[in-house]
Amino acid sequence: MDFNFTSEQLQFADALKRWIGRDYSFDVRRGIIHSDSGTSSAAWATLAELGMTALPVAEEHGGFNGNAVDMFVVMQELGRGLVVEPYFATVLGAEFLRLTGGQAALLEQVASGELKLACALGERQSRHDMFDIATRAVPNADGWILDGEKKVVIHGGQAGMLVVSARTGGEQRGQDGVSLFVLPVDTAGITITDYRTLDGQRAADVRFENVQAPRASLLGQEGGGGDILDAALDYGASLLCAEALGAMEAIFAATLDYLKTRQQFGAPIGKFQALQHRMADMYIHLEQARSMALLAAVKVGSLDAGERRRAVSAAKYRINQAARYVGQQAVQLHGGMGVTDELPAAHYFKRLSTIELTLGDADHHLARFMAQPGFSARAAA
Repeated sequence: MDFNFTSEQLQFADALKRWIGRDYSFDVRRGIIHSDSGTSSAAWATLAELGMTALPVAEEHGGFNGNAVDMFVVMQELGRGLVVEPYFATVLGAEFLRLTGGQAALLEQVASGELKLACALGERQSRHDMFDIATRAVPNADGWILDGEKKVVIHGGQAGMLVVSARTGGEQRGQDGVSLFVLPVDTAGITITDYRTLDGQRAADVRFENVQAPRASLLGQEGGGGDILDAALDYGASLLCAEALGAMEAIFAATLDYLKTRQQFGAPIGKFQALQHRMADMYIHLEQARSMALLAAVKVGSLDAGERRRAVSAAKYRINQAARYVGQQAVQLHGGMGVTDELPAAHYFKRLSTIELTLGDADHHLARFMAQPGFSARAAA
């Protein structure tokens, strides 16, 4: 298998790297985080101008028809730059629209950068199981009435439209009876409470009270959104794996530079063998994470759902472990200043810690991997 990136992929990565280095410095990012909106309209416009919003959208909808490996390259650079714009949330929402079909107008707006999306999926009781859905959609003459509450909706306060999961049938934690809707954020009955998260991103709690969802807002078939939800969540997890890899690369490089420059007992602390061994262990975790993130990007588009689930859960499990280890060791090697707001290492550590808990922690994905058909037989063999 050829793991070399194409010239187009490298051009995307280089364009992002140059923009981040020129216009999205650490101090600029801190200013954006502490602004009222928590994001930058200028930065979002630049991402659209560079073609990043169009990359995952099909050509017939004004995009570049990028695949998961193309997105791997982009998310890796965004992770390295700690970009806080609502790119991940919008791309994940676009994946829901792509999988369901019939949403050409919305996808065209996404490709141009005109529309930002957010995915209202998780609930108070859900933890990492996005099929644990208490929000109900009850049919009426005009469509459905939605009632419920979604928690920690990534960039829910910055989106123009929400992709919402709700139950039209089945048990609360069942795979059947899941329906998906796309609704404007200003729909009557939707209340959004926006806040800043630990890692400087934005999230929101979204309340649905007697919300009228018209028939045109349904994505796919009523009660048939389970497979789409599962596939889109795997796609989102693969994006997070790539972003985590970029953040780990950056915090590893920053730590190595610190060990080379910090003096103690008349010599750089990087000369001490114990610290060299720690850096070697961090590097092993980093390279294993790189391999698994690439595996997830290659397999997430597989037509074999079992193969996709195994690859993505294995990757997310390993990367969650690596993110925790690399982040914690980087902070320890920096000492007390490693947790100060003035040092980039602290911000990378916070982002890695948040990614670890987003779309499934290590325990969740290990259990999911083990639950796949044939695991017990292969393990016994």
